[in-house]
Amino acid sequence: MKQLFILNTLLILSFNGLSQAKVFDFSDTLNTPRAIGVASVSGGIWAGSMIGLSNLWYKDVPKSKFHTFDDHKNWLQMDKAGHFYTANKIALLTGNAFRWSGMNVKTAALIGTGISLGYQTTLELLDAYSAEWGFSWSDVAANTLGAGFYLGQELLWQEQHFLLKFSAHPSEFATLRPSVLGSSFAERLLKDYNGQTYWLSFNPTQFIQNSKFPAWICLSLGYSAHAKIVGDQDTYTDNTGKKYVAQREFLFSLDIDFSRIPVKRPWLKTVLKQLNYVKIPFPALLMRDGKLTAVPLYF
Repeated sequence: MKQLFILNTLLILSFNGLSQAKVFDFSDTLNTPRAIGVASVSGGIWAGSMIGLSNLWYKDVPKSKFHTFDDHKNWLQMDKAGHFYTANKIALLTGNAFRWSGMNVKTAALIGTGISLGYQTTLELLDAYSAEWGFSWSDVAANTLGAGFYLGQELLWQEQHFLLKFSAHPSEFATLRPSVLGSSFAERLLKDYNGQTYWLSFNPTQFIQNSKFPAWICLSLGYSAHAKIVGDQDTYTDNTGKKYVAQREFLFSLDIDFSRIPVKRPWLKTVLKQLNYVKIPFPALLMRDGKLTAVPLYF
């Protein structure tokens, strides 16, 4: 549910960008009204979402003193991949918004990274006073790496050559523990790590001069989990005696970088760019337990 709230925040920011499609022109001249507007919206979403989480997610959770929680071995690190992805996308969205206000690439990227880390750290502080969870240094590390992955590319190339993407599909394992992995279709897509995949997409010819290979076609490397039923346990036995053994999954597929599709209309380019947060279904090669399998269409 908390992940759902964070993803909703990302969608709000995305739709904010879409609403500005007609004027989404990047400039190197600072537009003060735009900068004030972006800062106000960012601050409002940050404060509002924290208030919402406090009242909806943490309200009935038993409180405790500040404490830490070591969960770096849980869920085959799928939750850390989620932190990496979310921190990266928040930095990207806010960095682009401040770039739109006329700030230079470096300043906008630094502000976007700072807001991302600040937002994610605020969430960790809420966890720190909750008896059920705690302040996770491994979460902080994943957040820092995710935001830093955005920042490093902006400082090096002034654009994102390597894209983080997300895909999800219902898995067969959610019914085994619906209270944890989700009881509804929407909850399962967001809480069942067995159905989630995090991807790294890139076009290898971006670094080759005069390449005629389409810049919008990408190779994509994915990571997921299989039969991961309990966060800190790699085996699970259901009430019929059937045993499940958790395994990592590695995938190779194709993808599309929608920001590089050659369209002339600025509003259409802005709309297409919003699709870069998710991985488009394509055939894939899946490696699990040392066995390679071809999947005709992987979601």
